[in-house]
Amino acid sequence: MIAKSQKNWSGDAAALLRVGEGFALADVDPQSTPGYEKTKVEAAEDLASGAGQLDEYQERLFAQSRVDATNASVLLVLQAMDSAGKGGIVRHVVGSVDPQGVSITAFKKPTPEELEHDFLWRVERRLPETGIIGVFDRSHYEDVLIGRVRELAPTDEIERRYGAINEFEKRLTDGGTRVVKVMLHISSDEQKARLEERLERPDKHWKYNPGDVDERELWPKYMEAYQRVFERTSTEHAPWHVVPANRKWYARIAVQNLLLEALESIDPQWPAATFDVEVEKKRLAAT
Repeated sequence: MIAKSQKNWSGDAAALLRVGEGFALADVDPQSTPGYEKTKVEAAEDLASGAGQLDEYQERLFAQSRVDATNASVLLVLQAMDSAGKGGIVRHVVGSVDPQGVSITAFKKPTPEELEHDFLWRVERRLPETGIIGVFDRSHYEDVLIGRVRELAPTDEIERRYGAINEFEKRLTDGGTRVVKVMLHISSDEQKARLEERLERPDKHWKYNPGDVDERELWPKYMEAYQRVFERTSTEHAPWHVVPANRKWYARIAVQNLLLEALESIDPQWPAATFDVEVEKKRLAAT
């Protein structure tokens, strides 16, 4: 199903970007634009059009949750190497809806308190409430990515976490949460160019982290870790989507499309009035 507001797509973005059987991250061209053959200018127009639709869906979802017993919500999980554009997705895609209907969490290095609990403990505390679009800027997957690459946990513990994640996400989807998992995939060369730009621009220095260079040296290991994540945790109830992200404009419209499709599958409706509208019109007119 192509999202209603994305008529310029030549195919279903969710299907084209979905991680399926036999998927290989190495086969994905970060410069490509699967399913979208229009220009950057046309993409900006589509993004603006989709923003209006996304805003309406979000408001309908929020309104429905206030009177309906359904537990519908959406959780967008964003994972990527540094500088891949997660912030741009939050700003240009999620930022188009009413902030009251969004919950954004940027997971950092675990605190001492969080380390005293299972790795999913802090994630459970940040799940979106009914009627809310939740966004994880990095997520529980850090514990099987950095944990694996940096050897922060034993191999058997990493293996346990894959299973725990699958069970956790199955519980979420069974409870009414649509889980949209996205890996923004950029090339090593593109990341280098973006980091160089941050160093050249004083207004971007605050975004630069010297540790990013250290992580770049581990690029092959991170790609292997992501491949393992896809193989172990891309499930029927919560599949992964790999979005080529060298072109920021494509990544943004692709993620917007994935969110629109998730909301269309929920199909939230404006709640009916619980009072007599005509009577209230007359009462109001008389004041």
